[in-house]
Order: sequence, then structure tokens, then C-alpha cells
Amino acid sequence: MRKKIVAGNWKMNLDYTSGMSLISEVLNMVNDEVRGDQEVIVCPPAVLVYSVAQLAKGNPKVSVGAQNCHEAESGAFTGEISASQIKSVGAQYVILGHSERRQYFGETNELLAKKTDAVLKNGLKPIFCIGETLEERNQNIHFQLIKDQLAEGVFHLSAEEFAKVVLAYEPVWAIGTGVTASPEQAQEVHEFIRKEVAAKYGEEVAEDTTILYGGSCNPKNAADLFAQKDIDGGLIGGASLKSRDFTDIITKFNK
Repeated sequence: MRKKIVAGNWKMNLDYTSGMSLISEVLNMVNDEVRGDQEVIVCPPAVLVYSVAQLAKGNPKVSVGAQNCHEAESGAFTGEISASQIKSVGAQYVILGHSERRQYFGETNELLAKKTDAVLKNGLKPIFCIGETLEERNQNIHFQLIKDQLAEGVFHLSAEEFAKVVLAYEPVWAIGTGVTASPEQAQEVHEFIRKEVAAKYGEEVAEDTTILYGGSCNPKNAADLFAQKDIDGGLIGGASLKSRDFTDIITKFNK
């Protein structure tokens, strides 16, 4: 049975005081209200990872992730952070290939393959993001684009390594725009992704792969999205900055 996950990406928001306040609220709400076996992942800015991890330490429902890492183990890369450094401060996950990293920082599939290797080598789990822009969707090339992102970014891994990867589908046209892919649109792509994984690694691995939806998921649409056969949770942006909204999304998996 594949894991259900709701991950919050705080992006470049919140300072120390507001970040500590938010994670404290989330931890309390999760403890009080989350009754299912879903995993919650909080991904704060790098300067807050250690402090958030310390507060979440020992909580079986909440894990902590970073939003990016460098592909090298160490070296003269001013301003960068390695996977081993992220691991050392208590994180378990790293978001890789977010659409904003691809768009604003020119991250390629080839680079992301190296970052994935670094993350796995250090005992962390990648949340590997894939998805298309509105222009690419309108050109009807989004399936080929996603296929290439998978093939060039993570399909070099062994089946054992790939089993540690969480995939996140981001329709870039639905991030921060208030526009959301319909549950049917999202399911269509998630199903395609799972079939690609099955073609590479077999049905068993594909069925065990968690695929998150990452496009303006909120408390109002989360239940319909999560009800889809191949959607296993969400990578949440703006709504993760509000403890009430984030918890309301997480509880859609309550049983």
C-alpha cells in the first residue's frame, strides 16, 4: 500500500519567529486532529530546517524536508547547501526540481539526476517534481515533456533506489494562479506517470510509488483531488503557510 503524504512547501516565506509559531500550531493541530496514517512533511526555508526539525523531533506524524540542495558533497560553492548538511540537521526529505527552480534557476533534468543521487546517497528521500507550463499543455506536448523529465531525472535509478522517491506533479499553470487542474485533468496525468513508472520498473513498484498533486491545492478542492485513484496527496504551497488551511487539507485523509 503506497503512502499518503501531504507536504507543505513554505518557499521563501516567514522569518524565525513566524516560522516557529507556524510549526508549533501545525504540530498541535496534527496531534489533535489527524487520525489517519497519512504522513505530513514540512519544508521550511533552509535557515529554519534545524529549528523546525527540533520541534518536530519525536512526532511520528510529521517529517521535515529542505526545498533544494547542491549536487556536490562539499566544496567551494558559496551560498549552497549539501545533502549531507541537510541530513545532519534532522531533515528526512528534499524537494528537487520544483518548477520555480527549473524556471528561475535553469535546473535541467541532467542536473536534477545528480541532485537525486546526492540526496539518496545521504539517506534522504527526494520529492521529485515534474510538470508542464500552460504553453506546453496547449501545444499538447505535456505528456512527452513529463516522460522526458522522468527518464532523464530519475529513471537511471535502480528499482530499490527509486522506491525511496516521491513524485510530485506540478501543472505549472496552476501554481500561485488560483487556477487548479480539475480532478479529472490531474488524475489523467497521474495515471500517465504511474504507467511510465510501471513500464520502467514493473507494476509492483508503480503501485507503491506515491505521486503528489502540486497545483493550488486547498481545503475546498483537496477532498475531490485526493479521491482520485492515482493521487496520493499534495505538495502544498500557499495553503501550507496557514496552519488551519494546511491541517484541513491533511485531514481529508482521515478515516
